[in-house]
Amino acid sequence: MDRTSISGTILAFVVIIAGTILKGSTAGALWNPAAFVIVFFGTFAALLVQNQGRVLRHAWKMLSMIYRPPRHEPADLIERIVGWSEISRRQGLLGLEPQIEAEPDSFISKGLQLLVDGSEPEAIRSVLEVDLDTREAIDLAGAKVYENAGIYSPTLGIIGAVMGLMAVMQNLADPSKLGHGIAAAFVATIYGVALANLFMLPMAARLKGLIGRQTQMREILIEGLVSIAHGDNPRQIETKLQGYFA
Repeated sequence: MDRTSISGTILAFVVIIAGTILKGSTAGALWNPAAFVIVFFGTFAALLVQNQGRVLRHAWKMLSMIYRPPRHEPADLIERIVGWSEISRRQGLLGLEPQIEAEPDSFISKGLQLLVDGSEPEAIRSVLEVDLDTREAIDLAGAKVYENAGIYSPTLGIIGAVMGLMAVMQNLADPSKLGHGIAAAFVATIYGVALANLFMLPMAARLKGLIGRQTQMREILIEGLVSIAHGDNPRQIETKLQGYFA
């Protein structure tokens, strides 16, 4: 679990609630069913219009990456690649077959399989780069869902506020309802702006950062496998790959 992301999410709720109380209101004033429906369900409806179902499902699955981010350790990956290179020099490329069966990462196992099959270095690079670009595009589309949610929710918050004020205008003859009605109207604005700036936009930025690091790891892997296919010296391979995170 990523404690930083969890702490940030909890702090976001605390800031809103504590700020409301410090301003002389109550935490209960933040709850308004009508505003909730307009902002949250309205944002979801906009996302449904914009995206295909598979993109939304993938975006939902990616949410876990924020709180359980995949490990990105370039030094560990380079050490593994150097190890594969040493095995290939001692036992030949077929000596890497056991590594394929024990590898949980489908991208790595695919690259090792191409290597064991004796594919040409440029063929290995071409196949894996297509796979890399496809996976990156899919992941970025998922991250874009959260970014778009951060764009839509403030506008829906304004819509909710205007609708609330319309209801207030209908009760001008009863002054006792005006204060409560105006406060309730602006709750929708709080929902929309807070949802965007404390949750959706930061989540999108975090996911894009994780995707970028994952892409870098795969680029290191591709270069390493191509170098093994060329028969490069393990120490040369290590020196070359260390340039990716120098």
